[in-house]
Amino acid sequence: QVQLVESGGGLVQPGGSPRRSCAASGNIFSINTMGWYRQAPGKQGELVADITSGGSTNYADSVKGRFTISRDNAKNMVYLQMNSLKPEDTAVYYCNADLILPPGWRFTSWGQGTQVTVSS
Repeated sequence: QVQLVESGGGLVQPGGSPRRSCAASGNIFSINTMGWYRQAPGKQGELVADITSGGSTNYADSVKGRFTISRDNAKNMVYLQMNSLKPEDTAVYYCNADLILPPGWRFTSWGQGTQVTVSS
């Protein structure tokens, strides 16, 4: 069974710098793109950032310069360093991975989602 397990999140003060992590486990052959999405109350879900297996990154305009995505391919993990948090960053954050499972099936997996609340 394949799963993505997230850690980090919770209540953070404005300007805070928490780090999120997400680990993929199970019978995985390889992982293509990994990323982080978020959904705020009353808003559509949006891509926050993603990263290819080669390390190319992509960010939402709203987080450019504040968030950094990275990954450890050996550990099947993806990280999101969140700096200078603002109240508008409050949302449920989900990690996501484009997996290749033996013998070659492509499968998109999601983490359980974790609330990040930015408030003083």
